[in-house]
Formats: sequence, structure tokens, C-alpha cells
Amino acid sequence: QVQLVESGGGLVQPGESLRLSCVASGAIDSFHVMVWYRQAPGRLRELVAIIRSDRDTKYAESVKGRFTISGDNAKNTVDLQMSTLKPEDTAVYYCYFGLVWSGHYGEYWGQGTQVTVSS
Repeated sequence: QVQLVESGGGLVQPGESLRLSCVASGAIDSFHVMVWYRQAPGRLRELVAIIRSDRDTKYAESVKGRFTISGDNAKNTVDLQMSTLKPEDTAVYYCYFGLVWSGHYGEYWGQGTQVTVSS
């Protein structure tokens, strides 16, 4: 079975930085896509950043130039470096992997980590 564990959330002030990490456990063959989503109270879950197996990355307009996604297939990890944080970045952040495990494709979610940006 594959499990995703996130870390790095917390409370920061506007303008500060934070780095989220997500590690996948299990006998993973390959990754198709690694994604960070977020969900603020009362709002739908939204895609923040995505990195594909060909290393192509895409970002939500609201985080372009401030957030950077990076993946390490050898370590089964995906990170999200967040800079110049704003109060509107406050949300629960979730990682999502599309991967092949024991020869089967599957989609997996982390449990979520809270990011709060407030003065």
C-alpha cells in the first residue's frame, strides 16, 4: 500500500516563507504526476502546482513567481517552496501523487497540512 505523509505547515507572518514536503512510502515503480492542492475554509479545493514525469511544471496564477514545486523520484518526495506568503494563502495543503505501484496505476492523497499566514 502507498501512503503519503506531509510536513512543514505552520503559522507565519505575511511576507515570510515556508517549505512543505510530502513523501510517499511503498514499493513505487514510477511517478506520473505530483501535485499540491489547497483548500481554504468555505472554498473548493484548488490546484496550486503540478510537476509531471517529464519535469514540466505549472502553477496557479495566484502563486506564480512565489511558489516553486520540486520532485525527487529517487526519494519519493515532492516539495513546495512558498515565498512572500499572503493571508490569502491560508489553507490546508494536500499533496497528490499519480503513480505506478507494484505494476498498477493509482492515485493517492496526503492527509493535509495547515498553512496559516497572519500577522
